[in-house]
Amino acid sequence: MPSPHVGTDRLLPTCKGRHFPQYFQSHGTHHQLYSTSASCAQVWYHDVGSENKEIDFEFLFESCTKTQLAKRLHALLVVSGKAQSIFIATRVVNLYASLGNVTSARFTFDQIPNKDAYTWNSMISAYVRNSQFHGAVNCLYEMFLNSQVRPDFYSFPPVLKACGNLLDGKKMHCWVSKLGFEWDVYVAASLVHMYCRFGALTVAYKIFRDMPFRDNGSWNAMISGFCQNGNAVEALDVLDEMRLEGMKMDCVTISTILPACALMDDILQGKLIHLYAIKHGLEFDVFVSNALINMYAKFGNLGHAHKVFDQMSVRDLVSWNSIIAAYEQNGNPDSALKFFSGMQSNGVQPDMLTLVSLASTVAQSRDCQSGRSVHGFILRRCWIVEGVVLGNAVMDMYAKLGIIDYARRVFEEIPSKDVVSWNTLIGGYGQNGLASEAIEVFNLMEGCEDIRPNQGTWVCILPAYSHLGALKLGKKVHGRIIKDSSLLDVYVSTCLIDVYGKCGRLDDAMSLFFEVPRTNSVPWNAIISCHGIHGHGETSMQLFGAMRDEGVKPDHVTFISLLSSCSHSGLVDKGQWCFHVMQEEYGIKPCLKHYGCMVDILGRAGYLEKAYDFIKKMHLRPDASIWGALLGACRIHGNIELGKFASDRLFEVDSENAGYYVLLSNLYANVGKWEGVDEVRSMARDRGLKKTPGWSSIELNNRIEVFYTANQSHPQCEAIYKELESLTAKMKSLGYIPDYSFVLQDVEEDEKEYILMSHSERLAIAYGIISTPHKSPIRIFKNLRVCGDCHNVTKFISKITEREIVVRDSNRFHHFKDGVCSCGDYW
Repeated sequence: MPSPHVGTDRLLPTCKGRHFPQYFQSHGTHHQLYSTSASCAQVWYHDVGSENKEIDFEFLFESCTKTQLAKRLHALLVVSGKAQSIFIATRVVNLYASLGNVTSARFTFDQIPNKDAYTWNSMISAYVRNSQFHGAVNCLYEMFLNSQVRPDFYSFPPVLKACGNLLDGKKMHCWVSKLGFEWDVYVAASLVHMYCRFGALTVAYKIFRDMPFRDNGSWNAMISGFCQNGNAVEALDVLDEMRLEGMKMDCVTISTILPACALMDDILQGKLIHLYAIKHGLEFDVFVSNALINMYAKFGNLGHAHKVFDQMSVRDLVSWNSIIAAYEQNGNPDSALKFFSGMQSNGVQPDMLTLVSLASTVAQSRDCQSGRSVHGFILRRCWIVEGVVLGNAVMDMYAKLGIIDYARRVFEEIPSKDVVSWNTLIGGYGQNGLASEAIEVFNLMEGCEDIRPNQGTWVCILPAYSHLGALKLGKKVHGRIIKDSSLLDVYVSTCLIDVYGKCGRLDDAMSLFFEVPRTNSVPWNAIISCHGIHGHGETSMQLFGAMRDEGVKPDHVTFISLLSSCSHSGLVDKGQWCFHVMQEEYGIKPCLKHYGCMVDILGRAGYLEKAYDFIKKMHLRPDASIWGALLGACRIHGNIELGKFASDRLFEVDSENAGYYVLLSNLYANVGKWEGVDEVRSMARDRGLKKTPGWSSIELNNRIEVFYTANQSHPQCEAIYKELESLTAKMKSLGYIPDYSFVLQDVEEDEKEYILMSHSERLAIAYGIISTPHKSPIRIFKNLRVCGDCHNVTKFISKITEREIVVRDSNRFHHFKDGVCSCGDYW
């Protein structure tokens, strides 16, 4: 600290030379702040005050970029007597507020003896600027009750922004009306904003319509309100009205209305607005450019989005985030990663939104190593600890990469989990085929008092019930959804349709389908798919016709469901028609899933050469699903030569999937080529691959019982095998002959018969018979394709026991009744 006798030759240059902050920073520690500031100010004012009456306070205010400097300036003003000025004191309040120190702002405010409206408004704005909204509302009430100052039209806009609920907003509206400020353009626009924020669009629009004068801000407020509440049509109507009244769109109008064009799926309107921006010289405004990038991205028009980005002379963080998200959301992870690299090269630091997009991009790229790198990048900045949103994004990334253990680890490390955290983990287990684990996590979530399931929860957990065939649990959730009024959500209702359809209750699925909104393709896709897996291909085609009649536009998922339905029902001609209509009438380019369905349609029907020719003419490089479909068809029809060719191509693109080795092994086993079986199994062992164990489940007494092949651990194991022996004897008396071609081991016939009898679906069926009333239906769910011998056996059992037996395997449903299967032996 300088000597108290320091002279003007040292202090005066520090101010005149514009180094006041540096002078402040050279004195004292934080706890000495006020004493140091006061001493310095006293000496300085004593030495220079008599000679330099005009002090550059404006510069001093601008120089204070930290609270410490503001407090030193405040002390100087007190010593100089300038703090007695209400204008200067209010400037100090605003200075503290701009630095985020509301406590010091309030302390200064309280010391002002004769406050005017400007002072009160400054304190109110200080609270709002620092997101202390409750303090702002209380400050206005304090102004009403404890002062002689009347609020003016500047008092209400910040308080209306601070209202935390509609009731508070209505109270403020009453005060506005009572004081006669309702027709002030700024107050009225703030009321419009407030009501729109709480979804009260009718009230907001009435205020807007009654305004005697409307400036651009008023029009923007109304347009923004409609856009924020998803009312794109109304937003565009207001825009048309605005232009008819001769008002010109500004940058805010354009950046507000462009999302409405995307919401309306109206790219022509978006392009017209872009043209308007170019004509009026607004296209280079950073906010307009960012909005244009986002709009073109929503339409999948990445070329235009990229062009807008390239033409920007100034890019902010939002610009980079927008172009990265554009490519990420349109399934182009490589380009998204390139833009992220460009962002870093330009010295722009990523924020949380950047990294959320980056995590999703890496998940799409299927690059596990990059996923771990992104996670490490985030951890080095401790962002997961600070933000649950980013933690959820990383968890979702690991789940989509199939590294579910890492996803669980990230979940455990998030300190304040929200409902999205739970939904992400539940959905992650479901996406990776771990339905039981998904249900287990959902049950844990139910035990958390501060977490309440939302629509996203139902969308995540219902597919797990579908996967396991847990109909009773699905019904229980259905009841809760009705109670929560979530049934009108198209995605929740679609998941319920899927549950009933995949649990064998097709009539219930149809009933629900007719109860829910059907204005988009999502519920139609679900019900078409449900009929397809039940082998009702003709009904799926009829539903598609009804969908078109109702004016609902099909998407690429619709045609995947249709083609799959045709495959299960052997509708070759109709499958080819769908493939043609998809491209010619709706302009949908086939993806690999569409091609895979077509190969399956042709191959399953026995047209193996046509299927192979179709593959050769594909516009995309065949992946594992294409060659796998051909190999599966070769196994069904016993074509070893083409099957071996398909398997060679298959192992070139995916050599780590044990299921494909099983397919080839089954092909050899079906024709008795055991040396081929041994060779394929040896190849799988050398790669460390293991066959997925077959299991079947049955839901009884609110429990899901799971049986594995040759299971001996069930408490009722002895009774189950005894029932199977009894059924086998009865079947043989009716002409049943075991088909040993489905035993993939080269063993004796008696052992082969025991192996067949120990298949998981037979164990589950026998358990159902001994555990349920006579003639009641039995529903079984199997993770693999049902074998031919088990299919034949189940037909016999349905006839002997006079029961309906419903079996859902990995491909489709089989309804067995009176010795007949609904699939007609075509599956």
